[in-house]
Amino acid sequence: MKLTTHSLDETQALGINIGKMLNAGAIFALTGDLGSGKTSFVQGLAKGLDVSEKYYITSPTFTLINEYPGRCRLFHVDLYRIENPLDLEELGLYEILNSDNVTAIEWADRLLDDFTSDYIDMKFKILDEESRIINITAHGRENINLIKKLEHTKR
Repeated sequence: MKLTTHSLDETQALGINIGKMLNAGAIFALTGDLGSGKTSFVQGLAKGLDVSEKYYITSPTFTLINEYPGRCRLFHVDLYRIENPLDLEELGLYEILNSDNVTAIEWADRLLDDFTSDYIDMKFKILDEESRIINITAHGRENINLIKKLEHTKR
């Protein structure tokens, strides 16, 4: 699925829509240049998962993993500073990935290719100052069904 968002609000709205449809266990692999909309998407995802407004969702560049309570617990992971994929084991990332939470991983291209077989791959590309192209590929039956459901809401 390929989408174009024309503002920060539209990128967040995409996250809200997906968050509202989610069940626990969803994993999002987010890739794209700095400023391409990954964190904005996660902010919307948190709203869709009913994470309290008292939590300010920001990229966990220095803490690497932030956790937020909501209808489903959200783990927001930022791998920008990770140089060696083997360091991820020490972070406890694989335990998080194997739990019944929702996990959004920025800079997911730093993960080992076989980190999981069920996930939603989202590639963010800057089109211009406000617009983003987002390519979404679902892996796993539940995720494919989720994206089909999203496609129907976009019509």
